Amino acid sequence: MTEEEKEGVTPPEELKIKQLEEELKEAKDKYLRNLAEMENARKRMIKEKQDTSRFVIENLVSEFLTPMDNFENALNYTEGMGPEVKNWAMGFQMILTQFKDVLHQNGIAPFKSEGAFFDPYLHEAVETEETEEQPEGMILQEFIRGYKCGERIIRPAKVKVAKSPTKVEKTEEKGEN
Repeated sequence: MTEEEKEGVTPPEELKIKQLEEELKEAKDKYLRNLAEMENARKRMIKEKQDTSRFVIENLVSEFLTPMDNFENALNYTEGMGPEVKNWAMGFQMILTQFKDVLHQNGIAPFKSEGAFFDPYLHEAVETEETEEQPEGMILQEFIRGYKCGERIIRPAKVKVAKSPTKVEKTEEKGEN
């Protein structure tokens, strides 16, 4: 009597069992791959939703920055005004401070540009000035303040950048006698 006959399993049945075990293994692998793909898709969807929300919020904040700048500029002109205007200005200054606090609480902060070197990621050059007093690429003046949220730029700063003077070669003029 053979071993298979002792166990009650014939060779064709043993082949069928091995085939079923292989199919079970393949189905289990396929299930685990599908499960991993679903988890990755879920994580990707969550990240896309967060990115979209952040993008919408940053665009909305960007829209509010220009009126805030104008508000701040208007308040800067009240220094030479009478006491009644100064009282109004003080109230408006408090409101502007509240706006700035809200931005700060949400991780949005201005960055300093003047005195730094020009970085096209952070700055937009709207003017250049030839000078020997500052190295080329140094920011001489900030026209509009830049803002960022973490490392992401909400609005680049608009700046004036130092440029090395162009050297004009003097040619000798030949005089007619």
